[in-house]
Amino acid sequence: MPVYLVERNFDQDPKLTPEGNDQINAITDELGAHWLASFLSADGKKTYCLYEARSPELLKEHSRIVGIPADEIVQVNRFWPTAADDDWPGPPDDK
Repeated sequence: MPVYLVERNFDQDPKLTPEGNDQINAITDELGAHWLASFLSADGKKTYCLYEARSPELLKEHSRIVGIPADEIVQVNRFWPTAADDDWPGPPDDK
């Protein structure tokens, strides 16, 4: 399944709770996507989230349903240290 990076811009730190994350994850699962990881910028105003999903449109729908922005969605290929290659989801970048 393809892997996407979703950039989200916020006016302030989104301060998601564990319960809020669980609710978002349940919706993610229902839509057939899989959340892999998220990163919060140092100023707390952007998140960068990695997902496995069938399409960017599915991730746009996900964001609409959960009420969080999806300002940029980019399909990415793995480019990781060799030792981590076996653990990275999605197709290898050479295919």
